[in-house]
Amino acid sequence: MLQLLLWAFYFLSLYAFIPALISRVFGFRVFKKGRVTSDIALTFDDGPDPEYTPQLLDLLARYKAKATFFVVGSHAEKHPEILRRMHEEGHIIGIHNYVHKTNWFMRPKTVRSQIDRTSDVIREAVGIRSAFYRPPWGIVNVFDFMNRNKMQIILWSAIFGDWNVKLGAENLKRKMMKKMRPGEVLLLHDCGRTPGADPTAPANMLLALEAYMEVATKRGFRFVGIAEMMKLTEKTPKRSVMKNALVGAWLLYEKLYHVVFRLKTVGGENAAFHYRVIKYHGEPVKLADNGFLRHGDKIVELHFDNKMLSSIALQSGSPLATGIRLLREMEQALPQLARTLAKDPEVEGVRSIYGVTMIHRGADRLGFQVEPLPDGMFARTTRIYLKILASVLTNKQRNARGKAKRDSIKPHMLLMPLEQLLMFAVNGAHASTAKGAKPHQEVAAAKSTPSLENTDDSEMDSNPSVI
Repeated sequence: MLQLLLWAFYFLSLYAFIPALISRVFGFRVFKKGRVTSDIALTFDDGPDPEYTPQLLDLLARYKAKATFFVVGSHAEKHPEILRRMHEEGHIIGIHNYVHKTNWFMRPKTVRSQIDRTSDVIREAVGIRSAFYRPPWGIVNVFDFMNRNKMQIILWSAIFGDWNVKLGAENLKRKMMKKMRPGEVLLLHDCGRTPGADPTAPANMLLALEAYMEVATKRGFRFVGIAEMMKLTEKTPKRSVMKNALVGAWLLYEKLYHVVFRLKTVGGENAAFHYRVIKYHGEPVKLADNGFLRHGDKIVELHFDNKMLSSIALQSGSPLATGIRLLREMEQALPQLARTLAKDPEVEGVRSIYGVTMIHRGADRLGFQVEPLPDGMFARTTRIYLKILASVLTNKQRNARGKAKRDSIKPHMLLMPLEQLLMFAVNGAHASTAKGAKPHQEVAAAKSTPSLENTDDSEMDSNPSVI
């Protein structure tokens, strides 16, 4: 009996456990996350549902978003008109088996029959067969890999448990907001009529998704079908093993730096900025408000989030392209930074915010004052550090023009009087161009504005993280 159990364990390991592990952890022969600059893939399982899927299609149409629907064949068979609407509105229809059963407990022939039968339903409704497959619960067996030439297996990078109605729309929204990053493949459900799901759960999903899409659209994200996400990913260069190791070591060092020097985070998991309040040690600098930043003045030392920076750099073709994306992220994040600083009692008496950047072109349009880094030991070591960082993170241009551009990128200081920054708390990303602004009034308004954290939604010992 024991021997029989051992053989059963070995068989299940080879048939199901090991294939599932290597596909989920290592992405073997599956697609689960993109390498893109500003795109997110929305995917929906278990539908179509006659009540919730049309509402979802209306929502996607309002935001001009494209999505991918992995339909259960038995549900799709009853509602071919919904499949036709999906197809006509530019969405991708994928296969999620004919019935919602795991591939672990079905023979290869049965799985093949489930896929073929659902493919026939889709072809009957829209005239074409699907090229994409997501097994229920994302569980593959070893034979699923053999069908890869006929059908691409799609998993996901983020799942939220939205099938559980007890999660609620607010909690679901908070979980989704943490996954607002380029390349994410989000798994949601437009139908609650499968085992383990709540029939009314998609109502919460629709509320959370609308809030998510509104914020993401304002931040410049696009919602694309899985085919476009894969095509864009193929065009994006991939880092070598050595570069990945170096970037990993650098990010580990940055985490240690944040702990040792007690940097504060602006926002949640997807924060763009970190900061600390220190004293300025350097030559006097004239500020935009006609005052001076002098030795011993309190400043907010600003750091860009390096995990986000690494992601931006991977998706960019050069340091300058990285800089353009970086400036866009800064523009979106400055109002939140302003509100955070307005609520921080440690910031009282701060003269200016300060950062060191290697890519500074365009920062003046955000209201920053760009100054050359004074020559000295700090400037020299910073220059070396940032050049190494740029070479590790970005894909170098090998031609003479690319070399000239790289040589022109040198560390500079970014400065902004605190009162000017606090205008962003009220006026948003265009505060620096506001006409007739009265700084003392803006500061008072900023300090009375609710913090975003409480709503839904020698020389300086700096570590120059804003490149």
